[in-house]
Amino acid sequence: HLVESGGGLVQPGGSLRLSCAASGFNSNNRAIGWFRQAPGKEREGVLCISGSGRIRNYADSEKGRFIISRDNAKNTVYLQIHSLKPEDTGVYYCAAKSGSNPLRDRCGPTEDFDSWGQGTQVTVSS
Repeated sequence: HLVESGGGLVQPGGSLRLSCAASGFNSNNRAIGWFRQAPGKEREGVLCISGSGRIRNYADSEKGRFIISRDNAKNTVYLQIHSLKPEDTGVYYCAAKSGSNPLRDRCGPTEDFDSWGQGTQVTVSS
């Protein structure tokens, strides 16, 4: 079970830290990905942190503005977003792969993620 939080209304240029809290399983050795879906667009991958801590960037164009991190003690993965732009508006989701997936600790293709949180809305507007 994954629960996202931390979204809200932010002015352009601001920052946010989104949280993805896992329950019912140990996310510390699982790949956790962050995704986003802008209005009228398909969901896209942003960043993923593997079970070993390796980071995969699915959105090279945003390199540097998004930072993913993990707090093992809290079983939580974070996504920091800096220099927010109006086009960052959308629903942000975190996801994992099911426990039966032998590649559950690796990031890999975005379509391999099958356990999703409910999402948190981020709106960037002045």
